[in-house]
Amino acid sequence: MNLYTHPKTAAHNARAARLRQAAGEDGEGSVQVHLEDALEDTKAKVFAIYGKGGIGKSTTSSNLSVAFSKLGKRVLQIGCDPKHDSTFTLTKSLIPTVIDVLEQVDFHPEELQPEDFVFEGYNGVQCVEAGGPPAGTGCGGYVVGQTVKLLKEHHLLDDTDVVIFDVLGDVVCGGFASPLQHAERALVVAANDFDSIFAMNRIVAAIRAKSKNYDVRLGGVIANRSRETDQIDRFNAAIGLKRLAHIPDADEVRLSRLKKATLFEMGDSPALQAIQNEYLSLADQLWSGTEELKAEPMKDRDIFDFLGFE
Repeated sequence: MNLYTHPKTAAHNARAARLRQAAGEDGEGSVQVHLEDALEDTKAKVFAIYGKGGIGKSTTSSNLSVAFSKLGKRVLQIGCDPKHDSTFTLTKSLIPTVIDVLEQVDFHPEELQPEDFVFEGYNGVQCVEAGGPPAGTGCGGYVVGQTVKLLKEHHLLDDTDVVIFDVLGDVVCGGFASPLQHAERALVVAANDFDSIFAMNRIVAAIRAKSKNYDVRLGGVIANRSRETDQIDRFNAAIGLKRLAHIPDADEVRLSRLKKATLFEMGDSPALQAIQNEYLSLADQLWSGTEELKAEPMKDRDIFDFLGFE
């Protein structure tokens, strides 16, 4: 019997063991990032906003933050995109990111003060941009973890009622899924089209995997940039999802980004008032509490056949 194990074989076996352990925790094939600093001890309601790239997650997150603030809640919005443009309609600028300020102090977080990375936006919404490593390097999950660690170390969550994570694009890796480890509810922004619903299906699978070991649960769908919602509603009915709000495809929404303003600052026309009221209604629903949705995602080929018209 050969008792010698080649070093490369030993390394391979160790890596395989780590992969098996991760698969057991987050689902088959998972090698997701696990963060030490969760938000378990905060009393705030924590939401993570997901959706296909370019679907309007930052616009949705910012206006939802304002809606919560209009209801008298203390709100913190955390942008989780290296583009660091989640909060600019709130702050009217591209604020420094957590990674930016950490780099300035040679990554010694004890030298930072809250005012270095937390900025007040419209109607008192507190804004943080996590930022990210240079393109093609590093892990987004590490950045989210460092951001949460800083917030906790400075006790910035003690006086917060609502935390909103605005997360980039599709969840193709554990780093981008890491906000799910902190959230109570995950919301998906989708348009009434094939691409965003196809992406939503993958996001549902990621949330379902995370919910096995974390408190996060599916909260529902925000229909955005769509005149109709028939395809979203049909998909929701098939897998067990629910639409919470419908933001129409309106020019006012596009203009708000160009004017670096939230929709609550854009005037009081009937069209704008209707959208503002939709956000206020959504915030009220989320604050009151939404049911846990136990959706079952489709296989890629099944959703391909399911969506669209003959």
